[in-house]
Amino acid sequence: MLTPPADLSEELLVKTLADGWGMDVAELGYRPVGWGSHHWTVTDAAGGRWFLTADDLTLKRRTPAETLDEAYQRLRGSLRAAAALHEAGLAFVVAPVAPRGGEPLARAGERYTVAVHPHLDGRSFGWGEYDVPGHREAVLEMVIAVHAAPAAARRHAPADDFTVPHRDGLAAALAGDLPDTGPYARPLARLLAEHDRPVRDLLARYDRLVAENRDHPAVLTHGEPHPGNTMLTSDGWCLIDWDTAATAPPERDLWLLAADDDTVLDAYAAATGRPPHRPLLDLYRQRWDIADLAVDIARFRAPHTGNPEDTKTYEILTRILTTLQ
Repeated sequence: MLTPPADLSEELLVKTLADGWGMDVAELGYRPVGWGSHHWTVTDAAGGRWFLTADDLTLKRRTPAETLDEAYQRLRGSLRAAAALHEAGLAFVVAPVAPRGGEPLARAGERYTVAVHPHLDGRSFGWGEYDVPGHREAVLEMVIAVHAAPAAARRHAPADDFTVPHRDGLAAALAGDLPDTGPYARPLARLLAEHDRPVRDLLARYDRLVAENRDHPAVLTHGEPHPGNTMLTSDGWCLIDWDTAATAPPERDLWLLAADDDTVLDAYAAATGRPPHRPLLDLYRQRWDIADLAVDIARFRAPHTGNPEDTKTYEILTRILTTLQ
């Protein structure tokens, strides 16, 4: 995210780090990186360096009726799975450092969670193409290892039931329920009206694929193995940002990793003995767009001010809607 949340003070973060990790914070600096979570770099009094991630549980809910505790438990399960992978010897998994209670994260007030990771020195990447030689192949190797995770790691992760978070709000918006909650509400109403049919067709295709592909075997998946969730350090490649880890068919990771490169799918089949199922690749590709639409529309159905995050979100929303067929 581009700016820190107004309702999460640095004082509360410092207290959370002290209470949960026994950390005496010397310096705290907001980092406008990534999308969805908030990040800070932390230096403690002993000179140790850390990377802090804060998540807004109201945005982690799948429906307005879901409680913050339910959203917390799902996030907790994903991060516990990452910690279990790291403990099982997958050194490339950048897992959170457990606070005193032994869990992978702590609450900061009622609404936010905080997770602490070791600070890594290395090269970071943005969302987009794999344009570094060997990058995609390295990520495929890591994904295959995650998919082969022992049962002890899989048992913590939530199961993917094909639910699209905030889909109820998307349906309401398509039906014309878009209250005037801020500067992007009316432009969004016009944009949705222009692209109503492609969105409805996308939802229908997704529902049909779900109905036809519910019973495929599940593995532990990362969920978002794109370049922006990788780093290249002196110790090798790392896979970061495990907040979406879940048990699901392997295609949940493979569609994004392979893109239009079938050699990735062939390599996965050769390594695992399981050829990817193309309808599931299509399912997860379509769900990515639906999830982006639903989350972004939920943002604009709530009060908003037109801040930098709102502007970027509307740009993303416009791009998705105007490219739907």
